[in-house]
Amino acid sequence: MNKQYAMTQQPVVVENEPTITRNKLLPLLHYMFATVIFTLYGIEVCPVLASISPVNLLLPLMLMYPVRVLLIKQFFAKQSMSISTQFKLDLLLFVVTAILLTTFNIMTYDAPWHSSGKVLVGMSLLGLFVATDLALASERLRINDERFSGEFSSARFISFSQKFAAMAIFVVVAIGVVLFMVVSKDLTWLLEEATAYDPQTAKLIILAEIAIVVGIILAYTIRIILSYTGNLALYLGHETRVLDAVANGDLAQRVPVVSSDEFGQMAHGTNAMINSLLSYQNELKVTRDASILALASLAETRDNETGAHILRTQRYVKTLALQLRKHQDFSQQLDDETIELYYKSAPLHDVGKVGIVDSILLKPGKLTDDEFVIMKTHAQIGADALLVAEKQMGSNSFLRYAREIALSHHEKWDGSGYPNKLAGDDIPLSGRLMALADVYDALLSKRVYKPAFSHEQVKEIILKGRGSHFDPRIVEAFEACEMEFIAIAEDFKDGK
Repeated sequence: MNKQYAMTQQPVVVENEPTITRNKLLPLLHYMFATVIFTLYGIEVCPVLASISPVNLLLPLMLMYPVRVLLIKQFFAKQSMSISTQFKLDLLLFVVTAILLTTFNIMTYDAPWHSSGKVLVGMSLLGLFVATDLALASERLRINDERFSGEFSSARFISFSQKFAAMAIFVVVAIGVVLFMVVSKDLTWLLEEATAYDPQTAKLIILAEIAIVVGIILAYTIRIILSYTGNLALYLGHETRVLDAVANGDLAQRVPVVSSDEFGQMAHGTNAMINSLLSYQNELKVTRDASILALASLAETRDNETGAHILRTQRYVKTLALQLRKHQDFSQQLDDETIELYYKSAPLHDVGKVGIVDSILLKPGKLTDDEFVIMKTHAQIGADALLVAEKQMGSNSFLRYAREIALSHHEKWDGSGYPNKLAGDDIPLSGRLMALADVYDALLSKRVYKPAFSHEQVKEIILKGRGSHFDPRIVEAFEACEMEFIAIAEDFKDGK
């Protein structure tokens, strides 16, 4: 079942605790790093910032992260922030801090325009880098959260290429502005204050500032590019994984829908396609099951058995199979899908009886030897009919099991059964399971030619047939789950 999750409203819940811890630490590390590099730049390079007391410089920077935490707790205590809201919050904190710090510098120290502008643009650019990387990290966490698998809002659609281009243009422009302000400030300093230094020293001071600024910008830019490409690889990886799973018949997988761009649209489209396939598959299964029961019931109406017989026997088969897979010989063979196919195909075990004439099929007394020879052909008749359907539909595990059961459920472990006198493991497992289930129900039920036996009487007969009529391991499984057999017989008894 596909659960719808709004990408901007649902909380992120994942089981990978190290991933959660890293995601919580990343904002703190980003804010700490931004505070450290801006402080070092101010103390070591920028004369205006260097003249500010450490408390006045560090205090607004150090308050950004606690303010962030308080705002999140105050407004998003019961639900997680959307990625866009988180981005805006982080960027706003840096911009507001830059404005406060710039205003303080101008009012207190009469800072020149190039220094004030450099602080304002530099802090804002730093905030853009931090906000973008944290947003990409949150997006990455949600990509790996399979609960984000459904809703896509076309109203918020922004092309991935447009976002990337806008980010790249903004960064390039901001870099140009910052470098212009750095060079402008350095030229002013060179003309007014550099006379106290020899030319080589002045040159090194200017180059050091430019190198620091360029290095920080390049480091953040590379980080953002790697985050973008990493998220892109995750998107495509999930899309490929899910499509491979669908190609192999697994319709339980979904692609996480996180972004409101082409990748979110593609993921949403993939999920919609899977949901449609699942809907059609379920509809086909319901139609198949109804057709099976109708066909099996038609066969039963021509017999001395009731429609409840097919309901009981298919449940006996499933109960036996579930118990039998605990045995080391069958643990690999009896997976959930195989057991379900046994359960679904079991009602067709006697479908071949439609080919038996009424004078034999409905005879209330014991059949003659010649009549019994004809009666035994129902196994082959049913298998042949199912084989025609199987050839028409191509490879189909359900029809294959149904044909196995129809053909082999009267075979016996010692080789004395019919129609092919198979013995031991040469008898398909589906037929061996059906053999015990069919005999148990036939003996337990009242027929025109015999009274109903008690469970204990039937159990005794089955135990006597261990190693001759029935696979000993299946008899052992029957003993282990006989109470379930009794409950099934009671729940689906004739006339109920």
